[in-house]
Amino acid sequence: MAEHDPLHCAECPVRDIAVCAGMGEAERRDLARLGRRRRFARGQTIFAAGDDSIACATLVSGTLKLARIDAQGTERMLGLVYPAGFLARLFAPTLDSSAIALTDVELCLFARSDVEREMHAHSGFMARVLAATTDQLAQSHALIELIGRNDARARLAGLLCLLVDQHCDGPADNGLRLELPLGRGDIAALLGTTIETISRQIGALEAEGIVRRDGLRHLLICDVGMLHRAAGLG
Repeated sequence: MAEHDPLHCAECPVRDIAVCAGMGEAERRDLARLGRRRRFARGQTIFAAGDDSIACATLVSGTLKLARIDAQGTERMLGLVYPAGFLARLFAPTLDSSAIALTDVELCLFARSDVEREMHAHSGFMARVLAATTDQLAQSHALIELIGRNDARARLAGLLCLLVDQHCDGPADNGLRLELPLGRGDIAALLGTTIETISRQIGALEAEGIVRRDGLRHLLICDVGMLHRAAGLG
């Protein structure tokens, strides 16, 4: 069950990088009065495709996936959202994709009408909202291009490159430590292959010294340059 609390911007871990960053303290307080902090458990749907587009949200913690069901009834993942990411379908009557929690998440949730009014009142806020929307589209296009590749190894390596850019824990003793927000089943579904193929390709990347497994949900990226070359990115 989702829980909700008033917003306390001074304690927000993404206040300096979210769409509200750059607002003056008085403007931020005005915006905070319009929203609520919401918590959702892993697997819960925050927004569903086809619902009225009446809410917007900033992700404070956790990871979400954006997905749509195609004509054949298969879920197609359109993107991943990380902390400070902005969720909205502005100036449209309905949502065209679902937002689903991949982990336990916290969001700042606002009525869309309030966000649109603040956008018109504060040009800097509008610019950041539009930039966040553009970044989300760019990531969706990158995923679509990635999925279109024929080589399962290149697809997996490309996905890991995207995740390193967005979701890396930081340096470890022997490389960059990457937390995988997706399980192997989700990765396989996203890349249009099987769990067995994903496991085999991770093993191959490990044998080449590119990655090393670190528990169930972490990888050490031992050589970022080799990972990019495996993805066909350089």
